Amino acid sequence: MLITQLGASQVVCQVLGGRNLNQALEAYLRSAPKLSPQQRAALRDLCFGTLRFYRRLDWLLRQLLHQPAKDAQLRCLLLVALYQLLYSKSAAHAIVDHAVQAVRKRNAAASGLVNAVLRNFLRNRDTLLAAAERDEEARYAYPQWWIDAIKSQYGAKAEAILLAGNQHPPMTLRVNNRRITAVEYLQFLAQHEIAASIIAPDAILLGHPLAVDKLPGFFDGLVSVQDAGAQYAAYLLDVHDGMRVLDACSAPGGKSAHLLESAQIELLALDKDEQRLAKVRENVERLQLRAELRCGDAAQPEGWWDGKPFQRILADVPCSASGVVRRHPDIKWLRRPEDIDGFAQQQLQILKALWRLLASDGKLLYATCSVFARENQQVIDEFKRQQDDARSIPLSVANMNEGQLLPDEQHDGFYYALLHKSA
Repeated sequence: MLITQLGASQVVCQVLGGRNLNQALEAYLRSAPKLSPQQRAALRDLCFGTLRFYRRLDWLLRQLLHQPAKDAQLRCLLLVALYQLLYSKSAAHAIVDHAVQAVRKRNAAASGLVNAVLRNFLRNRDTLLAAAERDEEARYAYPQWWIDAIKSQYGAKAEAILLAGNQHPPMTLRVNNRRITAVEYLQFLAQHEIAASIIAPDAILLGHPLAVDKLPGFFDGLVSVQDAGAQYAAYLLDVHDGMRVLDACSAPGGKSAHLLESAQIELLALDKDEQRLAKVRENVERLQLRAELRCGDAAQPEGWWDGKPFQRILADVPCSASGVVRRHPDIKWLRRPEDIDGFAQQQLQILKALWRLLASDGKLLYATCSVFARENQQVIDEFKRQQDDARSIPLSVANMNEGQLLPDEQHDGFYYALLHKSA
């Protein structure tokens, strides 16, 4: 526990300083090759959990300290320990003792402070948690601007959306229907005593998350890991054999692969990041599919487009990722209110650039993993005001309200808008 506490505090410190969680965690794990698989899993849980509930933990810590901790590493260690005391099954005395030992190694004078803060929390836990419920940021574990935006947009549904973002995400598989059916793969899982259920034509929800090397047939291309909400994209775009299709922001390749599994199409998978494009290539090759991959900016097609129109375009545009925050809890603390307007402007620019590439009578599916209307319906409304030949196609999908899919126990939050280009 001592090793994972220290490691998690270092990663959390970097994220609160502005670094991406996945990058910080991967870099730390590379620097600590002697960690066992169990220690790596525990470290990951501590990092994600501490950042998931950071604002609540920070509020509690401020009540417990007479003055703010000037040592950032010490503060992060206290945050990690508070997370453990609140959410882990480890014995409280062991958590406190290990935190004290961790501090003593680098700052012996501070070990008494750590001991006093954590034991004070244990003595006054119920009183402190009751008080935290009266503070919105501490209660929901989000920055206030985010809470206000969700409450303003969703009203009575706001609390459920905020709380869903703090849950552990579901693990859903997408069956490669070129190789096996969902029913057949479900039986395959049962033979391996893996609990699962079918929740959509190609989507299987696992009872408990598993590493991909534990999934039967994964490396043979039978299945992929993809959220059920993300799987809507291939269904909604309505591709057919022989079509020329563009996935304009394709990395890491889940939606590209699903499109290729859905029909015999000529697919161009585009992404502006060469390293991320390599992930698309890995996915396509593992599934034994074929696509043309090209590095280019969707907002500047003159650098890569050959002049031939596409019958279908998927524009899975960059966004705040507010709909997948339970998978990326650092987003809550790295995003700023002004970022949302910046994304909206970028999204509109991409839409306008891609529209010129769409064939007459073609369809473009606009997609985000955001729950903020500023990035979703408002962008579509502004685009349609500027584009006379763009018409919205109504989407009749269960649990989807005007294109917005909210996070729940089966899927993350996504937004979809299907546009038709008039002849």
